[in-house]
Amino acid sequence: MEKIWLKNYPDDVPAEIDFKQLHSILDIFNEACEKYRDKPAFENLHHTITYGELNKQSQNFANYLTQILKLKKGDRVAIMLPNLLQYPIALFGILRAGLIVVNVNPLYTHSELEHQLSDAQAETIIILVNFASTLESALPRTPIKNIIVTELGDCFPFIKRHLVNFVIKKIKKMVPSYTLPNPILFRDALTVGAQNPSSFDEKTLRQNDIAFLQYTGGTTGIAKGAMLTHHNMVANMLQAKAWMGDSLKEGQEIIVTALPLYHIFSLTVNCLIFLEIGAKNVLITNPRDIPGFIKNIKHLKFTAITGVNTLFNALLHHPDFENVDFSHLHISVGGGMAVQKIVAERWETVTKCGLLEGYGLTEASPAISMTPLNLKHYNGSIGLPLPSTDISIRDESGKEVALGESGELCVKGPQVMLGYWRNPQETENVIKADGWLYTGDIAKMDNNGFIYIVDRKKDMINVSGFKVFPTEIEGVIAKHPGVKEVGVVGVNDPVHGELVKAVIIKKDPALTKEEIIRFCHEELTGYKIPKIIEFWDALPKTTVGKTLRRALR
Repeated sequence: MEKIWLKNYPDDVPAEIDFKQLHSILDIFNEACEKYRDKPAFENLHHTITYGELNKQSQNFANYLTQILKLKKGDRVAIMLPNLLQYPIALFGILRAGLIVVNVNPLYTHSELEHQLSDAQAETIIILVNFASTLESALPRTPIKNIIVTELGDCFPFIKRHLVNFVIKKIKKMVPSYTLPNPILFRDALTVGAQNPSSFDEKTLRQNDIAFLQYTGGTTGIAKGAMLTHHNMVANMLQAKAWMGDSLKEGQEIIVTALPLYHIFSLTVNCLIFLEIGAKNVLITNPRDIPGFIKNIKHLKFTAITGVNTLFNALLHHPDFENVDFSHLHISVGGGMAVQKIVAERWETVTKCGLLEGYGLTEASPAISMTPLNLKHYNGSIGLPLPSTDISIRDESGKEVALGESGELCVKGPQVMLGYWRNPQETENVIKADGWLYTGDIAKMDNNGFIYIVDRKKDMINVSGFKVFPTEIEGVIAKHPGVKEVGVVGVNDPVHGELVKAVIIKKDPALTKEEIIRFCHEELTGYKIPKIIEFWDALPKTTVGKTLRRALR
C-alpha cells in the first residue's frame, strides 16, 4: 500500500530506522549496564538490583551455563518463571552465553510443558519450585538434563529471603511436593559461576542468530516456536523507541511491569526498551491480586505502565485505585488485545494520562503499529504502522482491498520472525512467497493511515451468511453501566449456522438479559444481537489476562 500514514507521523518520528547501529541484544545490555551502573534496574517486592549488579550476576550465571554445564552456542534454555528478579538475571545470562531463550508459561499443564520442551529440544530449564511438580510429571518425555530451581525470595537479602521462602512454603503452602533428579539451586549456580570470573567469555553474536524461541498459538492450537533473531528484537526495540521519541527521559523513567516478562509484549517494551534508557523496572509477580498490586504502586511515583484491557479494567473497578499517585505518569500503553473505548476513556479520566494502543503479534517481535503520542484521545484505532514497516490489507485471494475496506492485515518489516522452529509447513502458511506475514486479523485503514482491527479471522461468527465480529459486540455491551466484563463467541446452530453468545460479569446485581438485549438494539442490527446471554462469576483468561474465548462456548 502507499504509505499514506507517513503524513500523520509526529514530527520527531523518522519514516525509516538505521538498524546497523546495533547487532544484538547484548549491545543494548552492555551499554546500559556501563552507562547506568549505579542506577536501579529491577525492583521486586521493594528490593532493587542496580544495573551493575545485574551485569555481575548475569555474567556469573552465563559462566555457570558455559563452564560448568558445558552448554554450547545455540543450545536452548527454558525459563519457567513469573516476574521475579531471577528472570532478568537468567535472561541476560543465557543470552550472554550465546544460548537461545525458550520462555515458558509457568501455569502450563504437564502436557503443554512436555510439548514445548520437546519441540524446542531444550536440555536445560530454570524453574520456580512452585511449578516443579508440573515438570516432574512432564520430565520423562522431555530432553531435559539440567534442572535449575529457585524459590521466590532467592534474590532478596538474607533475612527477607528466608522469611519470604518460609511463608510461601510453610504458611501459604504454595509449593506442592515434588521430586526431581539432581536439581541445581539457582543461588548455587550464581556462586559457582562467580568463582572464576576471568574465565567468562561473552559470545559474539550476529544479527541473524536466534535469541528467542517464543511459543505462540496455544489458545488456538498446538503452540509453535517463533524464531526471533537478535536483529528482529533490536529492530523492533528501535522502532518502538523512535515512536516514543523525546517523551522517554534517560535514567528517569519508572515503569510498572505487570504483564509477565515471558510474554513478548512485556519482554520487548518493558524489558528491552526501558532497559536501554536506564529505567527502573518494577516487577509485579502476581497482577491478579489487584489489592496487592495497587498497594505496591500506590506511592511509587511511576512514570509508565503497560497492560492489557482486562488489567486496566480490573484496576479501574477497584475503589482504592483512584488513590494511587498518578502525578508522574505520562505513558500508558495497552496491547495484547483490543482496548475498549469505555476502558480507555475512564483510564484517562482517573489517571489524567491517555491510554495508547499498540498492536502486534509474537511473530513480529511483537510491535507493528501504535497510536501517536500526540493523539490526545482514544480514537478506536491501533494507530499507524511503525517506522520501516509495510502494511497491506488483502482479501481471501491475496489481492489488496480498497482503502476503507476490510481484509486480512499483512505486514513486512525487519521485526518479522525467521519462521516457526522445525515447522516449515506452518511457516509457509503465514509467511508467503512474497515475504508478507499474514496476521490472521481482519482490519481496515482510513484515509489518514490509521488501522482499525475488526476482529480475529478465526473468531468471526457467521450468522446466516452475515459476518459478525465479537469485538464489536463486546464494545457495545461493555458500555452498559451494569456490566463489568463481557466476552462474545459464536456457538453452533442448525438453522443459522452460528448464533452470538455473550458471557457477562455483572457490575449491577440487578442486571437482566432483557436489559442487555434492549441496550444492544440501540446500536446493533438484529443478527448481531446476542441470542444467548449468560451471567458468570468470572471470565476465563490466559495468564496475561486475555479472555479465553474457546472456554466461553
